[in-house]
Amino acid sequence: MKILQLNAWTGRIKGALLDFFEKNKFDVICLQEAVWSNRDDILENFCVTVDQIKQASGLKNISKSPNWRMRFVDENGIVQQGNVILSREEIVSEQTESIIGQNKELHNADDLKAHDYTLQIVKLASGISVVNHHGYWLPTPIGDKTTVKAMKKVAGYVRQIEGPLIMCGDLNIIHGSPAMRELDFLHDLTEEYNIDNTLVGLKFNGKVACDHILVNKEIKVHSFETVNDLISDHKGLVAEIDY
Repeated sequence: MKILQLNAWTGRIKGALLDFFEKNKFDVICLQEAVWSNRDDILENFCVTVDQIKQASGLKNISKSPNWRMRFVDENGIVQQGNVILSREEIVSEQTESIIGQNKELHNADDLKAHDYTLQIVKLASGISVVNHHGYWLPTPIGDKTTVKAMKKVAGYVRQIEGPLIMCGDLNIIHGSPAMRELDFLHDLTEEYNIDNTLVGLKFNGKVACDHILVNKEIKVHSFETVNDLISDHKGLVAEIDY
């Protein structure tokens, strides 16, 4: 199984991002900062939408977990941004848990400050669970007490999952952060494969390995690498696994 982790950066790098998905085949794609709307016909003029990624990737099964939304064009148009999992396998169950902020059902489209950091969990037909999370952001990749509290809540949900598990996300912290100790029951491939940077310098300078793929002991990893294509302000991560 080939898995991609990518903060899509709201699909800003449109042509390169779509070209990447058309040329590369994955079995599971975990995205953060992905965008969709009930007015995709207009939104597509500005960025890559989830529907476009779905078509380009050829993955027909999808789960969406919005973190933020706003009105767009007119009072009936709503744009949403958040976590998305696309899969070649059927998704047999899905859940979203609020970690920090408002529950997604309570978001007011007129309140631009209404934001959540949700935890997305799906189970595929084969029995593997896929977890997707966009971590709490601070200017420092070490985080603070709130970061630790948030990751402890994430870990509480993840620990309840039985069977093979893979967790993806732009967690907004490096492996050395105290908050990452909450996930030490998983193998952090970003750390184990000595990835020291997952940013490309378009928005933030410096080397920060804030994107992660983590697996439990039931997952066998064959390869792990970063994506060198310029498709976002983050590098993508690709893992090939068995379970």
